[in-house]
Amino acid sequence: MCEKLRKVNSWLGAVFGDQPVPPFEVNTRTVDILYQMAQSSEARCSDTALLIEDYKQKTSEYQADAAHFEDVLLQGVGLSGASLSKPTADYLSALVDNAMVLGVKDTSLTSFMPAINNLTGDLLEVEKSNRKLERELRALQKRLGSTLVLRGNLQEDIDKTTKSQAVESAKAEERLLNMDFVTAKAQELSIRQQRSEAQLVSRNMDKSITHQAIVQLSEEVGALQNEIIPLKKKLEPYMDLSPVRSFSSFSDFITFPTKGAITFPVSSFEKKKKNLLILKCAFFHSKPSEPISCTSEDRRSKKRTSECLNILVL
Repeated sequence: MCEKLRKVNSWLGAVFGDQPVPPFEVNTRTVDILYQMAQSSEARCSDTALLIEDYKQKTSEYQADAAHFEDVLLQGVGLSGASLSKPTADYLSALVDNAMVLGVKDTSLTSFMPAINNLTGDLLEVEKSNRKLERELRALQKRLGSTLVLRGNLQEDIDKTTKSQAVESAKAEERLLNMDFVTAKAQELSIRQQRSEAQLVSRNMDKSITHQAIVQLSEEVGALQNEIIPLKKKLEPYMDLSPVRSFSSFSDFITFPTKGAITFPVSSFEKKKKNLLILKCAFFHSKPSEPISCTSEDRRSKKRTSECLNILVL
């Protein structure tokens, strides 16, 4: 613990230098954390020192190579750094900068070409990626436009739905109030009906004048009217005939004496014949142009009467 604390204090003093070390709580956990940080810092500083030494060594080597190349150029070609023109020096500086940017070991063409090819390939990949991103961006813009249009339509639908719901809610409330009113009115009418029925029962009212009896009687009247319709149609052919004196019975039209022939109240033979024909048709419920028909029950009596009428007509 004491050794760790001493090492931490020395590390903090080296880090802050002339500045005072900030106070901190001295406990096992804090000391352990600061001790780990001190070890990591020392390891990192040692690595950095080694890297600096390596760079210094490479710098000395590059300087030696540069001096050697200057001697070679000076002895072989007669060129020196001072004898170069400013554009040439600028070109050489640019060449050196490019070599450093490309990370080549020298400025030869065989070193520059692969590096340039690699950069060209990277550039093509970046351009391809950019084109792909542009296509995706255009697709997203189209989708965004359609989404905004759809959002506007949905907002309009929501507004319309909200308004219609408000209207329907008002109508529903009105219907509810009407239903409550109708329910109360129905209960009131039911109570009044019960009271009226009780009063009618107490007064011994005849059931024939009740609503149900009147409805039943109306139905019976309707059925009878339907039965009268075909009878009226049967009487339609006789409506155009000349009027005759009405008789209360068959004996008013024909006189049946105890002896002798049957006499009529008219003297004209043609008028007698016409009246007999009318009487004959009315008696058998048939038209003048149709044959006389009779039922099996009245066949004998009607046959005798028909024979008498035919004899009188002849």
